[in-house]
Amino acid sequence: MDRQSPGDRRDEPEQVPVGPPDGATAAAGDTPAASRRAAERSGTDASAATATTADDGADHDTRFFGQPWALAHIFGVEMWERFSFYGMQGILLIYMYYSVADGGLGIPEATATGIVGAYGGTVYLSTILGAWVADRLLGSERVLFYSAWVIMAGHIALALLPSVWGLGVGLILVAVGSGGLKANATAVVGTLYSAKDPRRDAGFSLFYLGINLGAFLGPIVTGLLQSNVGFHWGFGAAAVGMAIGLTQYSFGRKQLPASSRVVANPLPANRRGMMIGIALAGLLLIVVLVLTGVIRADNLAGIVILVTLVAAVAYFSVIITSRAITGDDRSRVIGFIPLFIVNVGFWSLYQQQFTVLTIYSDKQLDRTIFGWEMPVSWVNSINPVFVIILSGVFAAIWTKLGDHAPSAPVKFSLGAMIMGVAFLLFLPWANGAPNSTPLLAIVLILFVFTIAELFISPPGLSVTTKLAPELFHTQMVALYFLSIALGTAIAGWLAQFYNPEDEVPYFTILGGIAIVLGLALLAAVKPVLRLMRGVR
Repeated sequence: MDRQSPGDRRDEPEQVPVGPPDGATAAAGDTPAASRRAAERSGTDASAATATTADDGADHDTRFFGQPWALAHIFGVEMWERFSFYGMQGILLIYMYYSVADGGLGIPEATATGIVGAYGGTVYLSTILGAWVADRLLGSERVLFYSAWVIMAGHIALALLPSVWGLGVGLILVAVGSGGLKANATAVVGTLYSAKDPRRDAGFSLFYLGINLGAFLGPIVTGLLQSNVGFHWGFGAAAVGMAIGLTQYSFGRKQLPASSRVVANPLPANRRGMMIGIALAGLLLIVVLVLTGVIRADNLAGIVILVTLVAAVAYFSVIITSRAITGDDRSRVIGFIPLFIVNVGFWSLYQQQFTVLTIYSDKQLDRTIFGWEMPVSWVNSINPVFVIILSGVFAAIWTKLGDHAPSAPVKFSLGAMIMGVAFLLFLPWANGAPNSTPLLAIVLILFVFTIAELFISPPGLSVTTKLAPELFHTQMVALYFLSIALGTAIAGWLAQFYNPEDEVPYFTILGGIAIVLGLALLAAVKPVLRLMRGVR
């Protein structure tokens, strides 16, 4: 990716993808560096944006729970986007593998889980594209707005278009749109505050609360509709939710500061034709590969894994071999490699909430509550509740510990090991009769999922930006998201090996691998910290 010149960097907002996969687990104290830089820029560009903006660039309006009213519009579009995203994802896998007679597509389970993994990986790959478009062409606010339209179109396609073609069109649109929105929403929030505005952390906490509310409510609504009137009604509800958020945002986007629309590093006009040509050539190549059978539904996850690996190796090579960085910078990037590997391992297990855990909830979980059967997708609403409850607790603990808090490598190692323990917790109920696992068991397991998530996800982007060389902030953030994309695609690929009739090997091997990864990083903490050159 092209970046602005070093002399301009500190004054320009970096329109980079920020936050964990769903943006939901970033604690208040972990406000991304990109948001800080965007907030600093708002101090020079946003003075005339609203009547309440003072000389420091902050919007001093307090009508939205003590925060600028403009935050309500970003809060709304992000909440409804998460409602639609998780609502759709909660019923997506079972829609694919349920028989046509049951309203599904009748796709084999192994193929369906691979598609879900490839789709999730593409979402995070698309954040890189969304960041580049904002940085070079449109600015964060416009990319956010257009991305919301693309997402809504994707949900409409899933709701109205029949068969596998409707699935393909819908997932491509939602993946690209979600990547664009995810890449820019937090940066837009940052433009509402000056660098020293004491309300900034609270504003981000409120923003993340909206994300979790959407993630909690989406699967509940779509699951009820899917169970009672059919899958396409559930997809339609996701489209309606996105339409509500988009309508609210359409009316409120003019209240956002001018800095939210700044193009940080405009692409020269004489290079736009070349970029359009590259984009069209890439699209044509994909079409040809699909038509010739090279890219198929049954190998899609593997292709996304391969593409992501190549991109990650290329990014690391470009940064490490650059002559524009110092020895300390190069050492820090090398020190990031073990964190990258452990992060991939973590997300390859964590993201199985939408693959193996969905199959498990459908076939092995006792979802009967006082004679009423809970929809499969409701299991996906458990994690956001724990995130809402525990993220503040973790933030308070890290704040209390201050300089005595564990370093990033220790947090990563603990997160991986706890995630491995969560998989081992499936073993007491392994190989049971259909629908024999008690609901409380899954609640306990997802509680452990959340503990692991809070150890590894909120610090992830924070340490990435700390380790990034001055000239390569965007590329390092891209690497962080590539680790999530890779882990998500692997989660879909791994699910083909899950067998409900012989679960012990699957949960034991994957749980053990995660624990070994965590132990390996824990044993290497001292050399990794030496490579990180003062960054913790």
